[in-house]
Amino acid sequence: MASTYDDLGRPPLRAEPLRRALLTPGSLWSELEVVESTSSTNAVLAQRAATDGRSGVVLLAEHQTAGRGRLDRTWAVPPRAGLTLSVLVRPYDVAVSRWPWISLLTGLAVAAALNATAGVAATLKWPNDVVIGERKVAGVLVERVETGPYPPAAVIGIGLNVSATADELPVPTATSLSLAGARTTDRSVLARAVLRSLEGLLGDWQRSGGDAERGLLTAYVQACSTVGRRVRVALPTGGEVTGEAVGVDATGRLVVSTIAGTRAFGAGDVVHLYPLT
Repeated sequence: MASTYDDLGRPPLRAEPLRRALLTPGSLWSELEVVESTSSTNAVLAQRAATDGRSGVVLLAEHQTAGRGRLDRTWAVPPRAGLTLSVLVRPYDVAVSRWPWISLLTGLAVAAALNATAGVAATLKWPNDVVIGERKVAGVLVERVETGPYPPAAVIGIGLNVSATADELPVPTATSLSLAGARTTDRSVLARAVLRSLEGLLGDWQRSGGDAERGLLTAYVQACSTVGRRVRVALPTGGEVTGEAVGVDATGRLVVSTIAGTRAFGAGDVVHLYPLT
């Protein structure tokens, strides 16, 4: 039977090979589904978390019509131009106070997968934007969901620009793997790499009891291009702070040296400034 998709340059995800590769004995992932279109993969899994106690559920969408990013921003690319997925996990053995690291380690997992598989020089802009140079190629949104009789869940959303052209990107400061000269834009290959990378980091983090100082913090700082830069932090409550990003603390907060002293920020919109003086 002939394929029904129209864009030969943007083939559909190969669901069955992904299941064979990822749903293996001992894997974190227990279920993987690919849907043609949905409003938000995060929203779908958040609803499912309240009625089903499973963990390790993966949902990928060929097209997302109402995707959300961090700070309530929208995220949209044409069908099959990006990799849009969410996973549902229940790290019940890690204190909730350490859950903010899920967001940071997810960004690290995506950057590592892109560097190894797509051959690009991806780094992290704190807390979890994946950038190539100064342009964003992927974003992460993590939501904690209270689920009644079941352990609380973390729903992790990842949006990666894969084959989007400059005209198709949501903002001028974004990029895509194709624009960055990646050696592959095969979304099935990329999905497998991202999910394996995420599984590895999540597993290590859970086995450490969520203690980021047992390797994760060092790896994150090494991958974070914000550290060592002069930055402006726009605060969620209003106002902004300018200074030099000097590190990330054990709770995942960005540490900034300002003229008024050193401060740590758990949330905020960071802008990299030039030059570092």
